[in-house]
Amino acid sequence: MKKLITLIVCFTITLATFATDVPAAVKAAFAKKYPTITKVKWDKENENYEASFDLGKADCSVLFDASGNIIETEIEIEINELPKGVLDYVKAHYPSKKAKEAAKITDAKGAITFEVELKGMDVLFDNEGKFIKEVKD
Repeated sequence: MKKLITLIVCFTITLATFATDVPAAVKAAFAKKYPTITKVKWDKENENYEASFDLGKADCSVLFDASGNIIETEIEIEINELPKGVLDYVKAHYPSKKAKEAAKITDAKGAITFEVELKGMDVLFDNEGKFIKEVKD
């Protein structure tokens, strides 16, 4: 019995540690922007909050600051929807890697970047398909 109680206490502490407490302002901003979305996964990303959800058939995420301001939105796109030159760059600079997924990222000011997911990294490009940087996982 003592072991069972200890196990339950440890489990409860673990759940509390990993739970994301999303501020009301963030939840309200999300509900205003996406009123029809009811299934959302919340994660904390540094001091910001990320909502992940499906929008139609696409995976989406929106990053909010603690006041509920949108920092950026990311929507999954088909690889063939990437700007011209992106796939050529990937083939030339990462010949042993294949593009797994692609996303269109729009920041709060409306600037658009594209992300290509490769094994072990993401590669970012500007709206015209020019290389910006790579980010290792």
